[in-house]
Amino acid sequence: MDFEYSPKVQQLQRKLLDFMDNYVVPNIPLWRREVEAGHMHPPCMEDLKELAKSEGLWNLFLPSLDADAPGQGLTNLEYAPLAEIMGRVHWAAEIFNCSAPDSGNIELLHMFGSAEQRRQWLAPLLDGTIRSCFAMSEPDVASSDANNIQISIRRVGDDYVINGRKWFISGASHPLCRFAIVMGVTDPDADTHRRQSMVIVPFDTPGLKVVRDIPVMNHHFPGGHCELVFRDARVPRSSLIREEGAGFAIAQARLGPGRIHHCMRSIGQAELALELMCERAAERRTFGRYLHQHGAVGDWIAQSRMEIEQARLLVLKTAWLIDRHGAKGALREIAMIKAIVPRMQTAICERAMQTFGAMGMSPDTPLAELWTWGRVLRIADGPDEVHLRTVAKLEMAAAGERRGSTLPYMNTPELA
Repeated sequence: MDFEYSPKVQQLQRKLLDFMDNYVVPNIPLWRREVEAGHMHPPCMEDLKELAKSEGLWNLFLPSLDADAPGQGLTNLEYAPLAEIMGRVHWAAEIFNCSAPDSGNIELLHMFGSAEQRRQWLAPLLDGTIRSCFAMSEPDVASSDANNIQISIRRVGDDYVINGRKWFISGASHPLCRFAIVMGVTDPDADTHRRQSMVIVPFDTPGLKVVRDIPVMNHHFPGGHCELVFRDARVPRSSLIREEGAGFAIAQARLGPGRIHHCMRSIGQAELALELMCERAAERRTFGRYLHQHGAVGDWIAQSRMEIEQARLLVLKTAWLIDRHGAKGALREIAMIKAIVPRMQTAICERAMQTFGAMGMSPDTPLAELWTWGRVLRIADGPDEVHLRTVAKLEMAAAGERRGSTLPYMNTPELA
């Protein structure tokens, strides 16, 4: 596995870093002021998006990008260091049209959408003129098991009628959100993995209502994490993605790349937290020493660097596997990074906050915000326990195939 970045990627890294340093980071105060003024989509974002598009820093995440579509068509391995740079500012990915949930929906429609669905919904998503959301989680069931999903998608004549409730739907209150991809049950009597389907529901559909924007860890974020209610929401049969019963398989294909994108950005956030910790440790003195000269803080710095490097290598390996074998071929690695990286992020942020003391708890640094995103990711796109269960099942399956192979290593006494 060769993880050296190609000259093309190195050039994009420099270009993206310059863009972040020159345009994004200086606009952090403006973004915050516009959000505090009540803008769910801060006006400065559209200016930054147009500038990014003109610089060719657009749609960096889609490996199989059509030749006539705007973007770079990078592999997952090529995209990894760029996503890491974007992750340093948690809202920056939208500037480059690389943010969730749109990136996952773009991949989904690109892989499974009909020609008409691609024309009506995928094209404007790729152009960044609209946004979308992905409606999967439900309040009444454990949505970490997709087989529990209950919302009803019932065929009536030439339409589908949708009834039920979804929640923690990211981006649903964004002013540019124009549709939801909804996963629900079309045939409750089918085999377990063939009961569910996905349909496109435009946001102006009668019967679809955004009930509330749910704070996450007492944080509100532009675009929101919303609760949606569907009461006899009716869409045409042409809104069905692929075919009835394909919902579970589509979800698995969509979630793989989305999970690794989150982990790529998390590494960038962990790097920023470590940089902040080192700067603080170099300038503050206690008991006659700089903070980094105290054993505990020095250990935190060293541990953080080692953890970032370990996590980055596993993420790059996962990206490499997805590029060669698809998400299914990297199932174990996707599960591992999704459990490892958010824990690494929160641990490093906690050390950095401890190094800053009271200031680390305040909004004067981004550390509390970075910790919050890491903590959210331990549940979003599947809780840690689900990913650990996946890894354990795969390990036990592999162990079953080689059962008895460890016997020669045992030191059992010979029987008389």
